Amino acid sequence: MAVQRVAFDAIGTRWRIETDEPLAEGVRADVLERIRRFDATYSRFRPESLVSRIAAAPHGGRFGFPDGSLALFDLYDRLAAATSGAVDPLVVRDLELLGYDSAYSLTPAPAAVRAEEDARGRATWAADVVRDGTLVLTRRPLVIDVGAAGKGCLVDLVADVLRGAGIERFVVDGGGDLRHQGGPTVRVGLEHPFDPRLVIGVVGLRDRALCASAVNRRAWGEGLHHVCSRAVGKQDDQHNRRSKTSHVSPAREDRDRDAARSFRLRGRRRLLRRGRGPGRGGRASGPGPGLAVPVGVAGIPATPTARTARQGRTGDCPPAST
Repeated sequence: MAVQRVAFDAIGTRWRIETDEPLAEGVRADVLERIRRFDATYSRFRPESLVSRIAAAPHGGRFGFPDGSLALFDLYDRLAAATSGAVDPLVVRDLELLGYDSAYSLTPAPAAVRAEEDARGRATWAADVVRDGTLVLTRRPLVIDVGAAGKGCLVDLVADVLRGAGIERFVVDGGGDLRHQGGPTVRVGLEHPFDPRLVIGVVGLRDRALCASAVNRRAWGEGLHHVCSRAVGKQDDQHNRRSKTSHVSPAREDRDRDAARSFRLRGRRRLLRRGRGPGRGGRASGPGPGLAVPVGVAGIPATPTARTARQGRTGDCPPAST
């Protein structure tokens, strides 16, 4: 039996779902609808989304989030506390000023604009957001971005849809963020941060999730990339020296979070990086650079394919061009 693959674009990246049996049209529609609802809530690249309305509210307001936001926001509460504020959903405002804005301009704001923003003081998750369950209260325009854990959360939500449809063996690949369930181990290569033709290690993935974080992707200028520390409000040398990290866990959301967080724990013990190879770098085959290099899915040997990864996202992806 050949592996069945469904591929599509969503939240600005390429998705692939691999199963033993063809994915029914109804299940595929449910997957796309689940992604659409997530995007309508959390994408700062969509002007009609909930977070875009929060960013546009001149005096703040009261905003109701879906029930699933409770666990995600609780996670950010813990991350902000554990990292002394280095991981913060509001850090994306600093990224916007550096060019990673909702228009995807990739052009840093003028120095005068950045100076004015600094004079107002940076907003923080702990001080400027009040939560009452899924209700969020703000007092001024705030840009919220859940990218450090959000895409991993969405991969898990898609996996929930598949399980709810009775599918027990699958791989969900959301732009290089992977969730495996059932079947034999899948071998996955971790892309070399300085040479996308190489992998620096291989991990066996089974009933687990995997993501990686790096500064070689979503970079648009010297020292300008998508990994930004709330502690300094900019990309600093630490991020450029620590070029890549990876993490494996039962939940994709946790791994996404941990890979991002490991960039931001200054002077502290680095988080687990299980599955990393010795760093010699084997050659990855396939059409282009990527994180995941599968060597067999759901028990069926497959030709190694390099999957394009959106690695280490602090911000969510802009909408894919059509």
